[in-house]
Amino acid sequence: MSFVIDLSFINSMGFWNLLKFSTRMFKARTSRTVLTILGMSVGIGAILFLVALGFGIQKTLLETITTADSLLTLDVYPGEAKPAISRADINNIKKIPGVDFISPVFETAGRLKYGGLVTEAKIIAVDEKFLDLEGLKITEGRKINDKNLDGVIISSALAKVFEKAPDAMLGEIIKIAFNQTNSDSAEPGEGDFKIIGSVDKKEIIIYINQKFLNSFSPVSAFSKLKVKSVSSQAMSSLRTWISEGGFIVSAVTDIIDQVEKVFQVIRIILGLFGAVALIVSAIGMFNTMVVTLLERTEEIGVMKSIGASDHDILWMFVFESTIMGFLGGVVGVALGLSGGAAFNLLFNFLAQKMGGYSTAIFYFPGWFLLFILTVATLVGFFTGLIPARKASRTDPLEALRYK
Repeated sequence: MSFVIDLSFINSMGFWNLLKFSTRMFKARTSRTVLTILGMSVGIGAILFLVALGFGIQKTLLETITTADSLLTLDVYPGEAKPAISRADINNIKKIPGVDFISPVFETAGRLKYGGLVTEAKIIAVDEKFLDLEGLKITEGRKINDKNLDGVIISSALAKVFEKAPDAMLGEIIKIAFNQTNSDSAEPGEGDFKIIGSVDKKEIIIYINQKFLNSFSPVSAFSKLKVKSVSSQAMSSLRTWISEGGFIVSAVTDIIDQVEKVFQVIRIILGLFGAVALIVSAIGMFNTMVVTLLERTEEIGVMKSIGASDHDILWMFVFESTIMGFLGGVVGVALGLSGGAAFNLLFNFLAQKMGGYSTAIFYFPGWFLLFILTVATLVGFFTGLIPARKASRTDPLEALRYK
């Protein structure tokens, strides 16, 4: 069965007269019409709520692991034939076209002493550009900089070891004893450092300024490099060049691609759950339109007998169902937005009570709001199309005799 959409009705009955007839049932059968719109809005709201949850979790996760600089950064590790990356390797990589700058990373283990407590931790010596390239965001305090070489940044997990909140440790002195420095000097180092910031990380880590470490024990070999590309277009060729040098190369974009694939499947699954509610709502709207057709059969006969065309009747019913679908979409969007906001407030309230951080777990892209509103309108249109065609083909004499 094929449907041909003819707009000749505009010249016959007139658009505004047709719209007036289409909305007459909103006054004549208010309760039934409102309930039908509410049924549609529940389905639309369910889809919006669930899919926005998927968008929100994905957005929060990506914001946690990425920054603008990290998207242009390659992680370079020693290859199988190399135990570490030397300064000569760094100089060679700098000569490759497409390299903006390099942030070398040195990792070791050490013993930390703070407030009479001692713990073992991973010590990472970095420069002031590292945090942005790594995608780490400071939750308390400030970043490592070359003006305060003795400043260090701790992880939230390390603060918990010392039974302190990260912000309570800012400005305090912590003593670090390095197990080894993998440098030209065979003697391990030790020093006092000032805590200037913290990052949200589950590992027991402390970040120190590499220049401070070099001042007493110069580092000659590194565990990895952060290589920033001049542009996203240059990353592919840059990655190939570095890989051909015998290094292992990875990028945060690899993780992002995997995350997006996973969340695409999650959003589809969540959308299918919401679609079930929308299908039920569409069935309810179809039932309403069928009942409306039966109730107005005699009226259709009268309209046809005084000159209304088949197209006038068809579009009168189609307009009615389309308007209900559109209004259901508007109310559904409002329900989804308000439901997401309420759930987000409750979630953040519980998170703060448990010592966590507040975050937005719902995200409503503008294009998706427009898409869901369009879907609701189209559902209303196609739901009313079959009853409308049946109404337009009604014989006026049979309709006038109908009781």
